[in-house]
Amino acid sequence: MDSDIIVLEREGRIAVVTLNRPERLNAISRATIRQMHAVLDDLEADSGVAVVIIRGAGRAFSSGMDLKDDAAAGVSGAQAWREVLEEDLAFLMRFWEFPKPTIAAVHGFCLAAACELAMCCDITIAEESSYFGEPELKFGTVITAMMMPWLTGPKIAKELLLGADDRVTAQRALEVGLVNRVVPDGAAMTAARELAGRIAVMDDDAVRLTKQSINLAFETMGMMEAMNASLDRAIEIEATETPSRKRFKEIATSEGLKAALAWRDSRMNGDHNQ
Repeated sequence: MDSDIIVLEREGRIAVVTLNRPERLNAISRATIRQMHAVLDDLEADSGVAVVIIRGAGRAFSSGMDLKDDAAAGVSGAQAWREVLEEDLAFLMRFWEFPKPTIAAVHGFCLAAACELAMCCDITIAEESSYFGEPELKFGTVITAMMMPWLTGPKIAKELLLGADDRVTAQRALEVGLVNRVVPDGAAMTAARELAGRIAVMDDDAVRLTKQSINLAFETMGMMEAMNASLDRAIEIEATETPSRKRFKEIATSEGLKAALAWRDSRMNGDHNQ
């Protein structure tokens, strides 16, 4: 199965799934979410596939959720936001809950929801020049899957999320536990295939149950309860329409997304009067 925005390739017992919107830095649209679910449904049912690698086409893994897509939807009100954010959370957690191992092969930017996607994968391999981060607070929006504290601990998570740092280097990401391994530029897929090949020779049921056991250790500590509570806070933020989010949307509507992003970044560079 492949489409214009998701491409699926089978390499023996390894499946390679590519986010294929390079002209938009693989921004995740509603169509991306729907098609990714369809691809994962197919792979989950395919007994010939043992491991899934996720990658991005072009210059980046992904810039996160498609801001144009979200702006055009015109969502407002707590119930409407709940429906949208529940869909987003289910999409991201699908990689954590998927019965077969998932490996994110990251190059370029891996930001916002894409950073969450990479964290939700079982293993993340990053090229040296990759950048990670969650800049959502820069424009008053939300972090949908609050996975970072479970990987880094609260101190690092607060630094990176409250500071809206979107230039976390691959090396720093490795040091704080966001990724498993850093490899030279151009080598992420080679490393991912090598690791996937090792996993693919194991007994499928043993791998599946071992992944479930590892996940259960976190879920027993309340991870999913915390995720759902965080989602409630995210819905509250979105439904409130924060001042910075309102201004971001106004600029995006009147001047375009590029101008809105420039405004967002100017606030982080010391211009607090905007």
